[in-house]
Amino acid sequence: MFERILYAIESAFHGSRRSRSAERGLIQLVGAGPGDPELLTIKAFKALQRADVVLHDRLVGEGILSLVRKGAERIYVGKIGRGESTPQKAIEELMVAKALAGHRVVRLKGGDPFIFGRGGEELEAARAAGIPVEVVPGVSAALGAAAALQIPLTHRDHAQTLIFATGHCKEAGGQGAAPNLDWRMMADPSATLAIYMGIATAGIIAERLQAAGRDPATPVVIVENATLSNQRVVRTRLERMASDLTKSGISGPALLLIGEAIESADGADLAAYAAAAEKLD
Repeated sequence: MFERILYAIESAFHGSRRSRSAERGLIQLVGAGPGDPELLTIKAFKALQRADVVLHDRLVGEGILSLVRKGAERIYVGKIGRGESTPQKAIEELMVAKALAGHRVVRLKGGDPFIFGRGGEELEAARAAGIPVEVVPGVSAALGAAAALQIPLTHRDHAQTLIFATGHCKEAGGQGAAPNLDWRMMADPSATLAIYMGIATAGIIAERLQAAGRDPATPVVIVENATLSNQRVVRTRLERMASDLTKSGISGPALLLIGEAIESADGADLAAYAAAAEKLD
């Protein structure tokens, strides 16, 4: 796969040299949302309809890719945790090369480009190359999952703070290492936590939160493939989060939602969460 990316980069650079008089292109960093094509914004749809080249992630499904203008070049540049991935540097070089060749380039990313999507790095690459760049926001996974499950992430009586965090640790390749987070802040019972990329580190996250003072009985919802027809949901408690996640067989992409607001919004009590957890035993 990486060889194809290198070939595309070389071809784009050669094309730009052959057409030096061509008008410089445009890069659009576009959020594809959590998965449901109907949650795509109108502005994102227009970008897909006008694109010459679309560089898309693994999490962007065919339902959204089918909206790309016919005749546009579609290039897969996805990443897979602990699997074959397109290097970020290669993505940025290809994106820039295509734009320098005079193309309108859409960098299509799951969720929102600026929420754990490395959109900031790609923005910097476009600016460094002197290419006009536009950012089109998308519905992030936490918002999509909350809407799909009808769980408000904030609540006047239960949650006055919302924290987006990553469970992935850049150091040590992110392979099960504890993320560098402010655990005391996250242990605040009035905070709802939306933890992205936290499947591999769920056990460590649960341990650190409880050690910092978060109630072991805090409700947790684990959502896989939020907003899609194959969405899966596990309801549990913080003290059982890791073990129930293992029993469920969920491997990602998934989101961890943690907080008291989840319980109140669900219309359930802790006994109901315990009963749901017991079904996995």
